[in-house]
Amino acid sequence: MKLEDRRQNILDLLVQAGSVTLDDLSARFGVSKMTIHRDLDELEAAGLLRKVRGGASIETSTQFEADYRYRALQNTDAKRGVAAKAAELVEPGMTVLINDGTTAGIMAEMLAQVRPLTVITNNLAAIQVLTEVQGITLIALGGIYSRKFNGFFGLVTEQSLSRLKADIAFLSSPAISGGMAYHMDESVTRCKQAMIKAGAQRVLLADAKKFGRTALHQLADLSEFDTIVTDKLSPDVADPLRDQGIKIMNVKE
Repeated sequence: MKLEDRRQNILDLLVQAGSVTLDDLSARFGVSKMTIHRDLDELEAAGLLRKVRGGASIETSTQFEADYRYRALQNTDAKRGVAAKAAELVEPGMTVLINDGTTAGIMAEMLAQVRPLTVITNNLAAIQVLTEVQGITLIALGGIYSRKFNGFFGLVTEQSLSRLKADIAFLSSPAISGGMAYHMDESVTRCKQAMIKAGAQRVLLADAKKFGRTALHQLADLSEFDTIVTDKLSPDVADPLRDQGIKIMNVKE
């Protein structure tokens, strides 16, 4: 098996399982543990996995965000509920901004039912969903494509956002704690911050699993959002946010 094929297969295994062991990979591909070590080193350097004792993991940590494909398989019912609830805020004729992320990708499917709309996004999954939909004016943000986040980022993306204004912006964060939203990746953080500035109304999409976690970069104070859409949030978390004037929309309400 070619080196690139083996490394792609390692990533495919991680997407399905979340973690793999050095011994299993060595036996599966019929190569030495040292060869697997080199593979994992290269993939970690590319930000596609993180090495752990005895193997590798693709699961999110405070400094590592999981591959888009892996996240797309996690907590899907909660994400679909949050996406559907958030779509209730969209009215025909609006200009809507949606960021990268699996929940936003699901939400794109629902925006197709609320037409006409102008949709601005850097999310490749959303772009693919909306490309052929009649009544959707699609503004696809350019930039450097990230396979890990399945979206476009960088200076080109940020400059484009600085020239645009949306009626409503939907953003997500993998970690929320102490009144602050966080993200593990610097370029993604900058892009999301530009989106916050571009939205007249800002909505944070966050299922309950995102709360009580931190990450490397501070993305935004929760007070910068008008609304938080979530699947369930305990009163001790929700009440202080409401005291700040932030509207909390729960899926089941």
